[in-house]
Amino acid sequence: MVAKIDLITREVIRGGLEYIAEEMGIILRNAAYSANIKERMDHSCSLFDGTGRMIAQAEHIPVHLGAMPLVVKRVMEHFEGEIFAGDSFIVNDPYLGGTHLPDITIITPVFYQETLVGFSVSRAHHNDIGGIAPGSMAGNATDIFQEGLRIPPIKFVSKGVINKDIMALIMTNSRTPQIRKGDLLAQLSANWTGEKRLVEIVKNKGVKTFFQAIDEILDYSERRFLSAIKNFPQKNSSAIDYLDGDGIRSKKIPLKIKLSLRKNHFHFDFTGTAAQVAGAVNCPFAVTLSAAYFVVRAITDPTIPANDGLYRHLTVTAPEGSLLNACPPAAVVGGNVETSQRIVDVLLRAFAKIVPERIPAASQGTMNNLIIGGLTSTNSPFTFYETIGGGSGGRPIKDGVDGIHTHMTNTMNTPIEEIEVRYPLIVEEYSLRENSGGKGQFRGGLGIVRKFKAKVPVIVSVLGERQKTAPWGLEGGLPGLKGRYYKVTLAGKEVTIDGKTTITLAAGESIVIETPGGGGWGNLAKRGQALIDSDHLDEKMA
Repeated sequence: MVAKIDLITREVIRGGLEYIAEEMGIILRNAAYSANIKERMDHSCSLFDGTGRMIAQAEHIPVHLGAMPLVVKRVMEHFEGEIFAGDSFIVNDPYLGGTHLPDITIITPVFYQETLVGFSVSRAHHNDIGGIAPGSMAGNATDIFQEGLRIPPIKFVSKGVINKDIMALIMTNSRTPQIRKGDLLAQLSANWTGEKRLVEIVKNKGVKTFFQAIDEILDYSERRFLSAIKNFPQKNSSAIDYLDGDGIRSKKIPLKIKLSLRKNHFHFDFTGTAAQVAGAVNCPFAVTLSAAYFVVRAITDPTIPANDGLYRHLTVTAPEGSLLNACPPAAVVGGNVETSQRIVDVLLRAFAKIVPERIPAASQGTMNNLIIGGLTSTNSPFTFYETIGGGSGGRPIKDGVDGIHTHMTNTMNTPIEEIEVRYPLIVEEYSLRENSGGKGQFRGGLGIVRKFKAKVPVIVSVLGERQKTAPWGLEGGLPGLKGRYYKVTLAGKEVTIDGKTTITLAAGESIVIETPGGGGWGNLAKRGQALIDSDHLDEKMA
């Protein structure tokens, strides 16, 4: 029997791995060309061992990170026997572990003395990868071919040399080719930094110690998870929630979940959820897994290191051909950003029947995707993309948070100054949406009002949710206010637009995004005492 390494060595290696992933993120956003990555930080980085197990991740985007293990496994299978030092692989295919086409993943194998010791991985949202509308996120797309360039696993770098033909192919299919090139080079820089740092750890500690430390780090996360759930009731639960529609039909789309909690295992069964639909809200299975992983981490102990060991005792079932395990050529761009949020909502609703003391009311339940593109006054193509925050749900001990990104997203906003310097847009309003949070013992957080005026004719795509089904309250709390999107014409008329559509704006017209508030938690009659108790809790924590 091999003796275990000491805890200090294990923790030094674990901390080093986690900071490598964080440093990769710093390199990526500092080197990026696009505002979406540089300012909004719409990117994620992680490390895997040589067998494809996630060993560390940065605190980046949940929907990116949870889907990464599947894409690494797919690349390893596809290139079995053909993975060498100096290689990097590129892929964005949602059906092979990607999320949606704008999210491009680069995977770099890490070798030490001819031994494959791991992979450094980055995933970043590129704000145009082709398709029928600027920004590659048309809410009314009906198949994946309308959504942009689909990249299967390809060797992008061989023996340290970038394949110029592949770079040219990607640039040719983007409305903003130089920005695409800059962002891809930034991802490679991040991966190469991760490769260098990982080699330094292995060289310092030795291959044998490194491999042993990885096993123990993953086992540690597993033990922490089992300890966190040991007092959970062993019972079943179910819940249902709805998407507003798919952008093609306005009929609500049900998501159903059956939870099975046992002493050492969680099982999530989405059987009964709608079949895949005509519009762009279908989920590849990798995204469904990602949302499940997020909820498990959120309701147990978020301080547990997020790696392969944390998810060993979770299984997820979603029937093939359903909304949550869609088959090609279904459109999926909204599955990543919108349906993933609803998966979280329906899972939390089911868990609220088992561990109500841990579960908040529904947060805004959407990312409010806004994409604006066209030609500048000098006829240069541009694409602007951002997601817009809203209210988080009221919690069992506190109010929800105002104007924040929640659950599957973790990005910043785009600063107004950056928008107005880079794009032919004017930000006319950026404010909290008054009285949008659901009332209760602890109220839901407030949504946001974001208003943009176009200085030139533009094409606008929106992709959002919670405009027909409000964010629900819990334990007697009231729902949050539903979202609303509308344009303001040159005559000053407000024209409501669908949550998933593409429209045009004339120069001088505006688009307004009013995001949902979070649901309230608890009976409003108890609010006075709740605020006193909450203040006392803050004092104790201080």
